[in-house]
Amino acid sequence: MRAVSQSEARIWRNLYTAALFESDHAKLPQRIAEAEAALVVRARELFNAPGDNIEEEEALDDAMYALHALRNARRSPPPVPDHRAAA
Repeated sequence: MRAVSQSEARIWRNLYTAALFESDHAKLPQRIAEAEAALVVRARELFNAPGDNIEEEEALDDAMYALHALRNARRSPPPVPDHRAAA
């Protein structure tokens, strides 16, 4: 088995960051999908990699959770302000 490469770790991080900061709502679903795919690939690589990769594995889990939250937030309608609360 080969050692875990820092450049491979950077790929998923770059795609993840691109998804988080995408301002074009039309491009966001594609950015999320690309990031999720890269996360899955990286998780598989780490599963087969020697050594202790717990920090990156936890970062992958956190990133996947954040991408799911981003996707769900995009699907949800914006909250309706309750004007009664201001009175």
